[in-house]
Amino acid sequence: MPSVHSATYDLLRHHGLTTVFGNPGSNELPFLKNFPEDFRYILALQEAVVLGIADGYAQASGQPALVNLHAAAGTGNAMGALTNALSAHSPLVVTAGQQVRESIGVEPLLTNVDAALLPRPLVKWSHEPASAGDVPRAFSQAIHLAALPPAGPVYLSIPYDDWDRPAAEQAAHLVERRVHGRAQPPAALIAELAERLHGARNPVLILGAEVDTPGAYAAAVALADRQRLPVWAAPSIPRCPFPTTHPGFRGLLPAGMASIARLLEGHDLILVIGAPVFRYHQFDPGACLPAGAALVAILDDPLEASRPLMGEAILGDPQLSLEALLALLPASSRPAPQALPAPPALTGDAPGGMAPEQVFDIVAELAPADAVYVNESTSTTAALWQRLPMRHPRSYFFPAAGGLGFGIAAAIGAQLALPQRQVIGLIGDGSANYAITGLWTAVQYRIPAIFVILNNGTYGALRWFAGQLRAEQVPGLDVPGIDFCALAAGYGMRALKASDAAGLRDALRAALEAGEPMLIEVSTRFG
Repeated sequence: MPSVHSATYDLLRHHGLTTVFGNPGSNELPFLKNFPEDFRYILALQEAVVLGIADGYAQASGQPALVNLHAAAGTGNAMGALTNALSAHSPLVVTAGQQVRESIGVEPLLTNVDAALLPRPLVKWSHEPASAGDVPRAFSQAIHLAALPPAGPVYLSIPYDDWDRPAAEQAAHLVERRVHGRAQPPAALIAELAERLHGARNPVLILGAEVDTPGAYAAAVALADRQRLPVWAAPSIPRCPFPTTHPGFRGLLPAGMASIARLLEGHDLILVIGAPVFRYHQFDPGACLPAGAALVAILDDPLEASRPLMGEAILGDPQLSLEALLALLPASSRPAPQALPAPPALTGDAPGGMAPEQVFDIVAELAPADAVYVNESTSTTAALWQRLPMRHPRSYFFPAAGGLGFGIAAAIGAQLALPQRQVIGLIGDGSANYAITGLWTAVQYRIPAIFVILNNGTYGALRWFAGQLRAEQVPGLDVPGIDFCALAAGYGMRALKASDAAGLRDALRAALEAGEPMLIEVSTRFG
């Protein structure tokens, strides 16, 4: 009879989970012993970075990723990063070691006390198997549940003496299981919506991160073209669901209630696909919809469908729903939306460092057409969306819940998942410090992501909020005196500094030609 260890590795292999993202402790060593040659282990130096790398990998690949953490301490370190993974619907199977099963009751050191409660509410499901023999089945459930809509992280705590125990006799059947979860809304609802959309006077399409898959992305472009729809990206979006170079693209909606209503003024039908309605941030009281507008949302998360203040929601897979609408809709005679004027280019050098807009213009000028951007320069997000061309699915990643430490880590994970494309992280100096140890992982595994650090010596987003909230004389907003090139060198990474446009062009060209991980520190000014 196979052991729990061999049965679990067979299951992981069958599902393609042959990369383990981790930082091991003593409780995890029995799981990792005799590590199979067809698996790879990606080590990061702190658990939040482990989780962030796996998050970037899962989002970029569209497949579940396996995380191995050290009991309660490692889980605790990773929980800030779990907020982003949950909000982004990232399919993660997060495992943690547990003390020997018969000793858990006396709580020896490194016991994961109440293990299933620890990561809640930041996971879809959390479990510690009641017996060793049930471990492979629990892994099977975790893998399927992480991937089922709405996708998201799940958590398993495994006592470390379970691995050598015999698996249950039925474990061999687990590799044959298939669980299918993509659902199409009822045909009558789609037909009614198609009629409303075609008959609307001035409809608008708002797309969310769940449209950022190759099939749904193409279907969204086809729907926008056939119905001549202006298209917005949903507020606080973690991925880009539509080409920003398309003439119908209007940009990223702000994360304020009244601000969104003002921008949508004049539209009689607002169709939202693959996004919560809406993920606000700053308190912006006012009307949640413009007068005379109806809103219909299609999404696959029951919580997000039931939570909004307004409109109606239809549960369904975004791609299948888009394709079903396309099958019913003829071409519209409405005028096609015209492309918005490009923002003015910034030229010349100014004291105090480069403007972030100038940085983005140079990146857009030199980066490959299919570059992947990881954004954690949160105070400059609006400018980034205006200036960086994103033409393909899986071209943009952002911390979905606003938890810092995502950028460096997710860029590494995305580059691992998309080795044929160049990943460029655009990361603020405040954000970079949360995951700076990720540079070591990029060097050790030769992951050729490029990290552009926009260094203005302050937490720019907080500076902006301080002005909005009229919060004066607030401590802790500045972070001066950090030499990112020196930090990168300490982890073995090549690094270059740039203080003007010519220097940034030279540094970025060198990084793009190097084929290795590199950091570019750019002096920028705030405001």
